[in-house]
Amino acid sequence: MKKDTFLELCEWLTSALQQRDMHMRPAIALQKCVAIALWKLSTPDSYRSIGNQFGVGRSTVGAVLIQVVKAINRVLLHRVIRLSDVDAVIQGFGALGFPNCGGTIDGTHIPICAPEHQASFYNNRKGYFLVILQAMSDHWGHFLDINVGWSSKAYEARVYRISSV
Repeated sequence: MKKDTFLELCEWLTSALQQRDMHMRPAIALQKCVAIALWKLSTPDSYRSIGNQFGVGRSTVGAVLIQVVKAINRVLLHRVIRLSDVDAVIQGFGALGFPNCGGTIDGTHIPICAPEHQASFYNNRKGYFLVILQAMSDHWGHFLDINVGWSSKAYEARVYRISSV
């Protein structure tokens, strides 16, 4: 990621991630929080490894990751992924040879390391753990909706029915 992109991301998330100093320790800098979360999301490193790299505890890595991901969902999701003009999308699909189509939808299964206390919930019939990612796009390939995190026990139709679109 380029430095300018990283700084712009930090600027967008400033309002959602402002922290105050505590009595026993100062707050972690916003840029450090975003860097920790991006590092965890982009690498298979453990919390311990990332904590050592950034000089924080492994539980702090987990807490920061949750805070940043929630902030991204709250602040950026609707800024980046939004419903466009439905008539234009239908016309666009019609031009591609798909009349009366308002979007395309597909899903994929993402392998994960399952939490110990819920391992059976994420186990699939092939013997590994996964979550379902489902996305919907318009005729340009821009995402209209993304839903991730359902266990392998959920059916794709249920994920779509409960999604925000």
